[in-house]
Amino acid sequence: MALQQVGLKKVKLANNEQIAYREREGGEQVVILVHGNMTSSKHWDVLIDKLDPKYRIYALDLRGFGESTYNERVTGIRDFSEDLAGFIDAHGLNDFHLVGWSTGGAVCMQYVAVHPGKCEKLVLLASASTRGYPFFGTKKDGSPDLNHRLQTIEDIEQDTGKTLAMQGLYDTKNREGLKAVWNALIYTHNKPEPSKYDEYVDDMLTQRNLADVYHSLNTFNISAQHNGVNEGTNQAKDINIPVLVLRGDRDYVVTAQMTEEIVEDLGDNATFVSLEDMGHSPLVDNLEQLTKTIETFLE
Repeated sequence: MALQQVGLKKVKLANNEQIAYREREGGEQVVILVHGNMTSSKHWDVLIDKLDPKYRIYALDLRGFGESTYNERVTGIRDFSEDLAGFIDAHGLNDFHLVGWSTGGAVCMQYVAVHPGKCEKLVLLASASTRGYPFFGTKKDGSPDLNHRLQTIEDIEQDTGKTLAMQGLYDTKNREGLKAVWNALIYTHNKPEPSKYDEYVDDMLTQRNLADVYHSLNTFNISAQHNGVNEGTNQAKDINIPVLVLRGDRDYVVTAQMTEEIVEDLGDNATFVSLEDMGHSPLVDNLEQLTKTIETFLE
């Protein structure tokens, strides 16, 4: 049973972007949810419903997703994290927790590294690495060319195996094609019930920034190392709050190596928990266990 209806609101940022968000009333403890690629605040709905009523919850649509604007193209994860900073400032929020899923994990790490003193605890759910999420070229047979790491936004935009193939699904509103991708990579164990799945696909089709997100992930690097595209900014050392790193043991999107990189780069601040028999969407695979794990950490 839903705690209450969670409507969509909007706030104008100083950079002229308008951010759509969902807010669930609760107690004094604030949790901000940051979604990943091909999703928006809509995909958090089951967790928003499940989290303890003591939490007041905000879930925003990142720029170019859902009902948020996309007036200026995103050139890196830092653009998303500064939008998050603007959203937080617009609401006057302090002493909150952040939960970032997939691409949202990178956004949250970048935010915490640059804006210390406000976030108390960070949860990284199936997150991209501190060293980014690599994108490789495509061979003639359609397989990834692991010897050819893409470098520029132009490389990303022209790649047939990932960007053009996925953009084609968006442009033609190929709902069954999108479901096939999610069933192969994300909903590999449990699937949402049919009507909710259809709502999620409607939500996927709102995305307007696919190549820019891929490029942002490919170039993201707050480690102290070169990631194959660029030197790291060494900002991971500036994340000095408790971080819970979660990855499903059947995640086909984020590799174990990426998670190990996060733990290595964040050092003693990071606590890793493997989510048993879960994939890239623990919200659908085992919402009960995911909620319990998050709430235990936030207490």
